[in-house]
Amino acid sequence: MSEYLIDGPDTKDAVATFLFAHGAGAGMEHEFMTTIAQDLAGHGIRVVRFNFPYMVKRSEDGKKRPPDRQPKLLLDFQRHIEAFSVDGRLVIGGKSMGGRMASLMVSEIAAETAGVENCQGKVSGVACLGFPFNPPGKPDNFRGEHLQSTTMPTLILQGERDTFGTRTEVEGWQFPDAVEIAFLPDGDHSFKPRKASGLTEQQNRVRVVELLAAFIKECVDAD
Repeated sequence: MSEYLIDGPDTKDAVATFLFAHGAGAGMEHEFMTTIAQDLAGHGIRVVRFNFPYMVKRSEDGKKRPPDRQPKLLLDFQRHIEAFSVDGRLVIGGKSMGGRMASLMVSEIAAETAGVENCQGKVSGVACLGFPFNPPGKPDNFRGEHLQSTTMPTLILQGERDTFGTRTEVEGWQFPDAVEIAFLPDGDHSFKPRKASGLTEQQNRVRVVELLAAFIKECVDAD
């Protein structure tokens, strides 16, 4: 298997590159990752997916493993950023855990815990799809402190019913102007609404891609 899955135009023709990291339980080939990547590519954005080391091993032998520890994830993320930042116009992000790791890459935490260079000068923005603010049922175990002091343009797309941070919980926290938060109506952690809401998962995904594409283009000053 190739190290990367790439959708969209070549670098010279793309308005930007989006380095898209997966969540804790499913890799770069997951249906959610694939659909978002392909739809985002339709906006002229080059989308690059990769697997963290533990998921690479899982793809090789089929054995489920827990995520690598944070320092190893950050070191691996740095390697991919360096590979795709040479041409500029790079935005990083991910689903759930992947989005959190992306947001940490432009914080001092990366250097303090993993010896990773702060990548703020190599990326133009961070996008988090379903940010894991806290473990389900444990709102006091807040994992978004670094977002409260970030100066990096950051987009957080959050389902209103996300058990890792509901709309009510998220709106109770303070974030700087650099952080933009948009809620997906009645969405869960993967933005899926309940049937009773009258909404569909497809509608929320379309909205996710629209918001994500607009944010990425704004980060790189593309029309």
